[in-house]
Amino acid sequence: MAVRAVRGAVQLERDEAGHMEEQVGALLTAVLERNALTPDDLISVWFTATPDLHCDFPAAAARKLGIVDVPLICAQELDIEGAMPRVVRILAHIESDRSRAEIAHVYLGAAGALRRDIAQ
Repeated sequence: MAVRAVRGAVQLERDEAGHMEEQVGALLTAVLERNALTPDDLISVWFTATPDLHCDFPAAAARKLGIVDVPLICAQELDIEGAMPRVVRILAHIESDRSRAEIAHVYLGAAGALRRDIAQ
């Protein structure tokens, strides 16, 4: 079994905790489903949020999904002029038999514009 990395992102419509929980939960669920993963396959997950998001920690959505024994960390994304606003990104380290080419990176909604080259 190899260690792989899965990327993903979602753009929030507004800076509200319930909305963040819903959207980040949808992103994590899509990453798990599209890669045939369970929470037991997760090694760790890094979350970043753009500086305009203040309502909650993105990792809180993972805990509410039942991902409770996986190391999670949140950080602030770089504040780059012209960057897409209200974006939560993830970098999940997983155990998988899939090759790198078979990993499905997940960019939901408008966040698909961030990485058209790898978005599934």
